[in-house]
Amino acid sequence: MNKKKSNELQREPLNVMCVDDEAQLRELLTDEIPRFGHDITAYPDGASALEALRDHHFDCALIDLKMPGMDGLEFMARLREVAPEVQPIMLTGNADLNVSVQAMRLGAFDFLEKPCKLREVEACLMRVADKVGMMRQCQKLERQIESQAGNRPRDIVGKHASMDEMRRVIQRVAPSSSTVLVLGETGTGKELVARAIHNQSQRSQEAFVAVNCGALPENLIESELFGHQKGAFTGADNDRLGLFEVTSGGTLFLDEIGELPKAMQAKLLRVLESGEIRRVGETMARKVDCRIVCATHRDLPRMVSEGEFREDLMYRINTFEIQVPPLRERSSDIPELAIELLRRFRPHMDSSDNAISPQVMKQLSDYAWPGNVRELANVIEHASVMCDALPIQSNHLPSHFGRMPETVSLFNSDQPMTLKEMELKMIEAAIDRNNGNKTAAAQDLGISVKTLYNRMSVLLGKEAA
Repeated sequence: MNKKKSNELQREPLNVMCVDDEAQLRELLTDEIPRFGHDITAYPDGASALEALRDHHFDCALIDLKMPGMDGLEFMARLREVAPEVQPIMLTGNADLNVSVQAMRLGAFDFLEKPCKLREVEACLMRVADKVGMMRQCQKLERQIESQAGNRPRDIVGKHASMDEMRRVIQRVAPSSSTVLVLGETGTGKELVARAIHNQSQRSQEAFVAVNCGALPENLIESELFGHQKGAFTGADNDRLGLFEVTSGGTLFLDEIGELPKAMQAKLLRVLESGEIRRVGETMARKVDCRIVCATHRDLPRMVSEGEFREDLMYRINTFEIQVPPLRERSSDIPELAIELLRRFRPHMDSSDNAISPQVMKQLSDYAWPGNVRELANVIEHASVMCDALPIQSNHLPSHFGRMPETVSLFNSDQPMTLKEMELKMIEAAIDRNNGNKTAAAQDLGISVKTLYNRMSVLLGKEAA
C-alpha cells in the first residue's frame, strides 16, 4: 500500500499533444485533460504537430488514425524519427488487426477506441505518467552516477580552533535551505565543506552533485546546468537532463563560481529567484528544487567593482558565508591530516603508529603548503607509492618537496627576464609542482583551466596540448 502511494506521489504532470482533424474531439480533450492534471496542446493535422515538435517538448501524443493528408501511421513513423521519447497513443474507430500490428511496430504505447471514454483517457495517461517517471528517474540516476563517479563522503579532519568554529557554522546552516558561499584558497577543501552541509541537511538522502564552473567549456555551460532538447545544437542527439534537474531534491555545489561568464551569471540569478529552469532549445519552464552551495578562491567584491561579477548574484549566493582556513594557519592539524590521507591511499594499513617517521612528520609540519591540503595529499600519495614498507622516510618524498617555489625565486634571479619569460616560468613551475596536473596548476595560479591553456598557447606561440 505504501509503495503504491509513493509511486503516485512521484507521478508528474504530462505535456500532451493531441493530433486530430475533428474539432469537436480536440475541444473536448483540451477542456478535460487539464482536469486530470496534465497540459495539452491540440493540432488539426500531422504537419502542424511536427512543426511544433521543433520548439516544444511533449511526453505523449494522442494521434487520430484517420486524417486527411498525413494519416496516423505516417505521423507515428515521423514522430519516431524526430522525437522517439514521446509516447504515442492511437485513437481509432477501426479494430483492424493489421493496423494494430503496424502501430505496435512503430512504438504505440496504447490504443483508445473512438468515441473515447474520458475515464479510459485518464487511466491511459496515468500509465504513461508512470512510464515517463521511470524513464526520468533512470536518466537522473545515470547522471548522478556520472557526476559522482569516484567520490565518497569524507570527514573534516582537524582540531584547530578555526576548524571547530567552521564545524559549528556548518551545523547551524545545514538544516536550512539557504544558499551558502564557501570561501578559501585553492586546495583547502571547500568541496568537503559543501558535502558536510549536505550530509547534515534534510536533503542528505538525495543527490549531492559538484560541478567546477571553471572547467566547463563556455559553449556547454548552459546545457550542462540546465539540460537541452534533442536538436538544440550540433551534437545534441538526445534530450539530456541538466544538473539542476539531476540534483532536484538534493544539493548542487557550484565550485569556482567566480569563473562563470557574465551571461550565465544572469541566467543563474534568474533560476535562483524563480526556482525554474529552461532546457536549451525549449520554451517550457521546469520547476526545480535544489539547495545551492557555491565556492570560490577569488575576491568577489573586487570582481564586482571591476565589472566581472554581478553584484545582485553575489548577494544572492552568500546568505551564509563560510571561510575555510589555509593549512599554514592550522599546522597543528598536519600530523592527523597526513595519517588520514595515508590511510586513504593505503586502506588496509594496520596502524597509524609510526606510519610516518618523526623526521618526515617534522618536515611536513614545518612546510608552508601553498597548495594547502591538495598539495599535502599529492605528497602523501607520492610517498605511499614510493614506500614499499612503512614508515615513510624522507627519500620517499617528491624531489621538489620543500624547495622554495620557483614562482618566488624568479624575482631574486640575477638574470634579466622579460615579463613573457617570467609568466611562462610561473606556469611551468605550477605544473611541475602539481605533477603535470593542469587543473590543479590553474587553481594554484588563481586562474581557470581555460585561461591556463590560452596563456600557454600565447606564450609558446602554438596550440597548447
